[in-house]
Order: sequence, then structure tokens, then C-alpha cells
Amino acid sequence: MTFQAKKQLTTLLFCISAGFGNLACADTAKLSLPDLETMMFSQSPALRGAASAVDAARAAVDTARTIPNPQIEVMNGNRNPRPGNTSPTGTLKTVSLTQDLDMPWHRFPRVDGAIAGYNAAQANERAFKSDILAQLRLRYYDLVRRVAENRAVKEDVLLMEGIHKRIALQVETGEKAKFELVKANAELLNAQKMHESSVLRVRQARGALRALVGIQLPESFEVQEQHHVFARPTALNEVRAEVMNNNPELQRTRAERQQFDRKLSEEKALRFPKFSLRADQDLDPEWRSKRVGLAMSVPLWDWRGGPVGEAAAKLSQSTNELAYQELSLVQSLEAAYQQYDIANAQTVALESGIVRHAADALRIAELAYKAGEKSFLEVMDAQRVYRAARNELITAQFELASAWAEIERIRATTP
Repeated sequence: MTFQAKKQLTTLLFCISAGFGNLACADTAKLSLPDLETMMFSQSPALRGAASAVDAARAAVDTARTIPNPQIEVMNGNRNPRPGNTSPTGTLKTVSLTQDLDMPWHRFPRVDGAIAGYNAAQANERAFKSDILAQLRLRYYDLVRRVAENRAVKEDVLLMEGIHKRIALQVETGEKAKFELVKANAELLNAQKMHESSVLRVRQARGALRALVGIQLPESFEVQEQHHVFARPTALNEVRAEVMNNNPELQRTRAERQQFDRKLSEEKALRFPKFSLRADQDLDPEWRSKRVGLAMSVPLWDWRGGPVGEAAAKLSQSTNELAYQELSLVQSLEAAYQQYDIANAQTVALESGIVRHAADALRIAELAYKAGEKSFLEVMDAQRVYRAARNELITAQFELASAWAEIERIRATTP
């Protein structure tokens, strides 16, 4: 067996054993953005917590629809005559039944308020999904950016190492002054420092993405750096109308406003009397009596001034928050569209000519330097121009992805 075959067999055995240990091979751990989205939506504890809040709101609707239970009272005692009284001695027993009546002016506002709370919980779940999906996309593209920066810095380090070796050799042979080597050392150290910083930023970005997806994501995961094509968003006027109708944050605030409105109606309805049906039966040695009647709670002293005022204030607060939220969402949408247009224009300009021309200029400068026609400083100038253009392209691509993610968040598009 050749050495290459042994090496391949060893790698395969390692990947198989790592799979049994809930690890993944480096080749199989590369995940795309849809893979990460599916993993997060299927196993995220935060999303399960939002779903539990919806279940709680659904249970609150059932609670609001519940009819009050009857109250049964049973009392036993003895009957002893006074001295000189000839009434017989015996036991006394009283049975009473009380059923509170759930009056329509109390029941309907309570149930409608609970339904509005359930709708608010559902809208809050959708809004939370949109927010956490936008965070995932931002952290994914941030990791892609950091990996691209790290790869670019590695290229700079390799270039500087080659130039440094060439200058060191020329200094030893007396072709260059030692000052050239000092400048090359400084440039090499600067490139190595930037490489160390880029490695830390990659590690931080990977940790942030894993913290959002969950611990089920292996620590050694890698992302597929596939080029994402961001299609031109729909016209702003159409998206604005869509957002005003379907945005879950607005739907949540509107449902909360309806809930406060129903709460105000409920508090006002509590000023009306409450009624209960009551039936009693008394048993003693001589008589058996039955009584049926209607009990009424009269709001004589408590007119619910405090609760009504509190509900009215919350309703007013919710109305103002809704108006502010509508304006804020429209402004955020317009800002995201502007950021998308700016980043898209920068990306197209950098990809179509600026970066390519800067790379060609650096390659020509390297060849001329090797031929002795260019100086070390001219190569460094060309490298700085190329590095700046390349970093601007990486940043513009990330800003384009950020603007796209923000537009999708406001539109509340989820898988």
C-alpha cells in the first residue's frame, strides 16, 4: 500500500470514528445558510420558548371562556329545646347551592380580550422568528466576511514573506542596503499582526453564529462560502403596503391595542351588578323548607375608578406606540433600500473594474520588482491600493447582505 493510500485510509477512519463520537469531518461539516436556518428552527430553545408563550395565550382563551363553578354548602347541627319547651330534640341540616351567572356584558369583553392576547402572542412569535432569522443571516455573512478577510491577509503574509526573503538575500550579497531589510521586516510584522487579528475575528464570528444556532452545531463546523445572488427587491411602494398589512410587529401592537380596548370595556362592565342563583333547603325534626332566589352584587361604593383609568391609559399608550411603530418601520424600510442601493453600486463598481485593475497593477509591480525595474516601496504602494480595494469589496458585499437581511426582516419572510 502506498503512502498516499495509507493517508487516505487514515483520514477515512478518523472521520468515521468522529461521526460515532457526535463529531463531524471537516468536509462534511460545511454548512450552507439554508442548512443553518433549518437547524436553528428545528432545535432552537428560544423558538421553543416563543411557541410556549403562544400555548399559554391559547390556554388563557380557554380560561376566559370557562363558566364559573357552582358553590355547594352543607351545614349540620343539633336542635335542643330551651327549658320548659316541649319541642322535640333532633338534628338540623342545611344544604345551599349558589351558581354565579356569567353575564354577557362581563363575558364578551373578557373572551374578546383573551382572543386578542392570543393573536398578539402569535404575531410576537412571527416577529421573533423574523428577528432571529435576520440575526442568523447577519452572523452567517459576518463569518463569511471574516473568513474572506483572513484568506486575503494570508495572501498578504505569503507575499511579504517572499519579498522579505528576496530582500534578505540581496542584503547578504550587498545588492541592497540594510535599510530595505528593516522596512521589509516592518511590513512583514504588520502583515503577521493583521493575520493574527483576522484569526481572532473568525473565531469570534464562528462562536457568535454557534451561540445563535445552538450547541447541536459542532465546534469544528465550516460554512460554505457560496456566492449569494441578492435579487433586486420589489418596488418600495409595494413592499411598504405589504409591510403595513403583514408585518408581525404591527400586527402584535394592533392586537395588544385591541386587548387593552377589550380590557377597558371589561372594567367598565364590572360597574354593572353581578347576579347569582341561590337555592337552599333546611331540614329539622318538624319542618322541611326550600328556598330559591336571586343574589345581586350592588356596586355601591367601588365604581372601578382606578382599574378603568389604568386600562384607558394603557389603551392610549398602545395607540401612540402603534403610530410611532408604523412611522419607524417605514423609515427603517426606506433606509434599508437606500443601503441596498449604495452597497449594490459599490459592489458592482469594485467587482467590475477597481479590484481587478488593482490586482493587475500589483502583479505587474511584482514582476517588475523581480526584474529589478521597480523598487520595494512601489510594490508596497501597489499592494496597499489592492488591499484597500479588496477590503472595500468585502465590506460592500457584507453591507449588501445586511441590507437584504434587514429588508427580509421587515417583510417578515421566514422559511
